[in-house]
Order: sequence, then structure tokens, then C-alpha cells
Amino acid sequence: MTPRFDRARILGIVNITADSFSDGGKYLDPGNAILHARALIAAGADIIDLGPASSHPDAQPVTAAQEIARLEPVVAALSDTGIALSIDSFQPETQLYAVRKNISYINDIQGFPDPEIYPDLARSDCKLIVMHSVQSQGGATRVATDVDGLYSRIAGFFETRLLALTDAGISKDRIILDPGMGFFLGNVPDASLSILGKLRQLKQRFGLPMLISVSRKSFLQQVSGAKAAQAGAASLAAELYAAFAGADYIRTHDAGSLRQGLAVWSALRKFDTNLR
Repeated sequence: MTPRFDRARILGIVNITADSFSDGGKYLDPGNAILHARALIAAGADIIDLGPASSHPDAQPVTAAQEIARLEPVVAALSDTGIALSIDSFQPETQLYAVRKNISYINDIQGFPDPEIYPDLARSDCKLIVMHSVQSQGGATRVATDVDGLYSRIAGFFETRLLALTDAGISKDRIILDPGMGFFLGNVPDASLSILGKLRQLKQRFGLPMLISVSRKSFLQQVSGAKAAQAGAASLAAELYAAFAGADYIRTHDAGSLRQGLAVWSALRKFDTNLR
């Protein structure tokens, strides 16, 4: 499969949270979240991914009612601007809120395990980002995993979940796959690095768009020695690799740097036959 990294779509992250691992509290105020979303679009994001709750191992639980209260003013301000929105939540009530608001994407770190909302999802037009995680339920935890067995685990999860969703009447062309990264794959860098290295295989196996979210994650901090807020260069390196390997969507904190990096890689394709 020919890599087309120049076509990767960028999801700009807006964490409307008190305790996200790299920017917790910065955008909890709706005004700050709205300004940040607009800045990300201006910098090159195609989609804004609104996260009303953190999912890292030390995050505090947030109810669906709290998530919706955090989302409502931001969604109201951005909905009429033409900006494509994604809502990042595994709570069914929040996902149904997204359906009612005609949100373009729903991003579920549990990969939509709740069949009771499948009829509502089937009646909607939103795209579903189906993420795999070794935790299966809830946010990330620090767990050891069998790195060698991760690819088979992820493939099996996607096969099972795709069958359930399509049997419920959800068209396959609405589904985007995300293998998970960081603590969602395990507590050592090799877990994430091994799956990034098999991204082409996953894409060829399922023939569906793939999303990768590595921005500022712990495994990059471990590899580079940089703390989360200083891991921009490490994030960009992994994001460009993911785009080259076939990622169709990349979720990032720094849309501007990624857009510039993709532009340079796209220009290089004209002169390096190995990139075509």
C-alpha cells in the first residue's frame, strides 16, 4: 500500500479538563477552550477533538453529566463555525449527547462496547473512532502486557467489534480504527513502538482508515527523556512516522508543527522515489 502521509487529517486536542497529563486546567474554562480550538484550526487542524474527561492512569472520574456540562458551551460556540468536531468520551450518555448535537466524530477509547446505544449510532451520520485498549473498560492503567502478542490482540478486538457494529446497521465506511498508544497498550515503550511498526499491516488487514494518537505520551517521554510539555519534537517524529506508515488521522496537541512537518514530507515525495 502506497503511503500517502500528505493526506493525513489532523485532530487538534482540546482538553476541557482539570487534570489532563500535559495541559490539565488550561482549557477547563469554556472561553479558553473556544479560543484554543480556533487557534488549532488556524494552525492547520482539520477537526477539533473535545475531551471532557482525562483518561490517564491518575485521572479523577468524571460523570457523564459533568462531561456534558463542560462540552455544552464549547460545542454551542463552535457548532455554527463550520469546524468539524469530535467528542472524546466512552460514556454512553455523552455519546448520545454527541449524536443529538450532530457531532461529526465520536472518539471512544473503549471502542463502543455498549450495544444499547447501537440503534442511536446507526441512525446518526457521525463517524466512529473505535479504539483498542488493553484495559477494555475505563481509563488507562499501568499494566504489563505481552508485547509480542499485542498485534494479534488488537486485530482480534477489531474483528469482534466491527462485526458487532456492522450487524447493528452501522456502515463500515463510518468507522475509523485506533490501535491505542501509551498506557492503553502497556507500561513499556516497546508496546507502542511495536504497534506503530505494524501500522501498515493493520491497515492492509482491515482496509479502513486508521487514527494514531501519540502526542506527548509517556512512551515518548521515556524514549526521549523529555517531560510531557517538552515532548513536542518527540511527538512530531512519531507522528510523521505514523503518517508515512499510512495513518489517515493523527490526533495531536500541536497542529501547527504537524501541518508544517506534513507539508515538508509531501514536498520531498516529488524527489525521493522511496516515498512514493
